[in-house]
Amino acid sequence: MNKKKGRVVRNIFLTLIALCGIWVIYSNVTSIYEQNKYPAIGKLVEVNGEKMHVYEKGEGEHTIVLLSGLGTAAPALDFEPLMNELARNNKVVVVEPFGYGWSDITNKERTVQNIVEETRLALNKANVEGPYILMPHSISGIYSMYYANTYPDEVEAIIGIDPTLPQSLGYFEENAPTMPNYLTYVAPTGLARLAISLDSEGYLPITNNQNTYSKENLRMTKAISAWKGYNKSIVKEANEIQNNVNRTVEMKFPSSMPVLIFTKSVENKTEDGKNNITFYETQLSTSSGSEVIELDGHHYLHWTEFKEMSSEVNDFIEVFSKN
Repeated sequence: MNKKKGRVVRNIFLTLIALCGIWVIYSNVTSIYEQNKYPAIGKLVEVNGEKMHVYEKGEGEHTIVLLSGLGTAAPALDFEPLMNELARNNKVVVVEPFGYGWSDITNKERTVQNIVEETRLALNKANVEGPYILMPHSISGIYSMYYANTYPDEVEAIIGIDPTLPQSLGYFEENAPTMPNYLTYVAPTGLARLAISLDSEGYLPITNNQNTYSKENLRMTKAISAWKGYNKSIVKEANEIQNNVNRTVEMKFPSSMPVLIFTKSVENKTEDGKNNITFYETQLSTSSGSEVIELDGHHYLHWTEFKEMSSEVNDFIEVFSKN
């Protein structure tokens, strides 16, 4: 009887191993199929021997460069509603960093210096001329701070979307987030695809029932999330945040550079009176038109507030252009 039980347990174990192997093969074959089915929607340019994806829309006197938050699987797709609105009056560009969207995964360290230089080179290779209005979401606020201080002649203005800025950790007495290295295996093992299959809504934009993203957009977003979910470039970037903060914490936006920051509305103030709005107010430049604008919405404000944001951006550009 014990031998029979042992054989049953062994057979169950071997069956589970076989099923896992089949899923891994299926997931990787599906990824290859999807990569052929969904080619890059913009330009693939060579940056240091690897490919970066640059997506452009619209024409205008000003060029807005949208920079994504940490872990946003497909920035060119994620920004689409906001990009469509902004492109009515401006040239709008999304540069997908290494590890994101249709860009390659890289072994290069995710230092703020490397990320900014790669972005600059990608814009140059795509023939996108500056100066630029940098529009960073979340962690890209740190990269925009470095960019604006290191190459001020290339930056016309800053428009933050709930941006992470170097002094925020000290202001709120917080530690930088990190990611465990084992997350780099979730895509190649098929775990990312399995998670998306079980809960696809959890990996898609929260739109409050607004049909702002096409079905094709959402299909591509899910596919890219399965290929790229928490790859080594993104994990390295997360684990480099504290070092990147240390490299930029003494920086502020140049006083003459217009700065507009969109942030989530504050419902409850902390006991010490500190909140995201009081922090952002310390980060504004003295340039005319610089301000903080509260919006109701998710940390990804552009998912639902893209129309209001676009209107405010156009007004902001008009004000600083007159000076």
